[in-house]
Amino acid sequence: MKNVWTIINSARAKLTELLIVHKIWKINKILSFSYSLLGSSSFALASIPFGIGTAKAQEAQTTQGTAADLGVMSISLKDAIQPNFGFQGALQGAGTPNQAGIGGFLPLAIGDNSVFFLDAQANANFVDYDNYSSIINTKVAGTTISTSSRLGYRWLNGDRSWMFGVNAGYDSRPMATGGTDNGVYVTNSSTVFYQQVAAGLEAISNTWNFNAYALIPVGTSEYILNSNYFWGYFGGALDTYGLDVGYSITPDFKASVGYYYQDGDLNTADGSGVLGRLAYNISNGLTAGVNLSYDQAYETRFSADLKYRFGGNGNKTASEKKAWQTPVIQSLTENVKHRDVRIHDGFFEDLGLVALEIANPLLALAFPPGSDVPMLDLFPPRGLFEMQEIVNGVFLPLTAQNPVVCLAAPALCLLNNVMFGNPGARRP
Repeated sequence: MKNVWTIINSARAKLTELLIVHKIWKINKILSFSYSLLGSSSFALASIPFGIGTAKAQEAQTTQGTAADLGVMSISLKDAIQPNFGFQGALQGAGTPNQAGIGGFLPLAIGDNSVFFLDAQANANFVDYDNYSSIINTKVAGTTISTSSRLGYRWLNGDRSWMFGVNAGYDSRPMATGGTDNGVYVTNSSTVFYQQVAAGLEAISNTWNFNAYALIPVGTSEYILNSNYFWGYFGGALDTYGLDVGYSITPDFKASVGYYYQDGDLNTADGSGVLGRLAYNISNGLTAGVNLSYDQAYETRFSADLKYRFGGNGNKTASEKKAWQTPVIQSLTENVKHRDVRIHDGFFEDLGLVALEIANPLLALAFPPGSDVPMLDLFPPRGLFEMQEIVNGVFLPLTAQNPVVCLAAPALCLLNNVMFGNPGARRP
């Protein structure tokens, strides 16, 4: 019996020992797995920034490789930016004439990533379409020479994906006038001179382009364009402020839409308008465009333009030319847009003459509305302002209120009418 208990106790001890060893092995296995998991996690966490950095480096390397393939980063602007000159022409638009002329782009100073330039044009302005005024009522006549000049600075950002620019300049426009397109009979048509200062901002990528501009008349901005016995037309230059947003459908085919606000001292064309444009680069240097605008003063206006520029990079290799033909690089030598002096006209009546006609029926019979008074040409059309104001302020009310005065002395009324009633002598 004693031997049996001894065997049992010995077996129990061995079993206990085996259980303890198993537990220790299990704990060690769990700890080993935990340490392994922790180590793997730590390695994974430590590897994440390195992985991101590698991805970024690979992306940057890919981007740089693309730029290198295009040759953009290796372009020397002193080679890519060259003087160019050529011809341009445009059909009449909202306040702008039919015109054709010459122009050129001259780089004055070229840096590693920038250019300071002069952009100048001179255009011959031609007559309006038959019975269709470009300035609303009065038709532009004859041929005059307008000028436009811009000084500007353009630069590229660090990776040459955007071009930014600022420019300012001066524009002039003599304008010869003729009859009207609405049947109103006018005489004494004149040639007048307008001028403006302008400023603009540009931002252009290979896909998008933005252009903000301001056109501000200076000097005399209003003139009497023509006159008749009772009426005539004033002409004024417009302040214009606008923004265009464009998109490159292809490198050669571009579309843009824009908003503009126009304001003039005559207050007959004030308001907002919209402008759409499509332009296509037909060949190297030859570009055609069509424009469609609408505002309440000019209503819907369609125009088209054509420009050809040559010179510069004719002796370069095909690969160099391909690198330079990206919209961003090409924009460094593009002509500045929106540089015409925009004109509108407005109708006026000489109420003093109307009063005289009412006061003196004999005068109305002698010179019916719309007829020309030959003696008007004997007197300066824009002189005698002070005397006219006295007469209009004293004599005309007297004759209008007392028809007997003019009936008794029609010659006196006619003399006043000839000397001081000319609409061309009235102040705007």
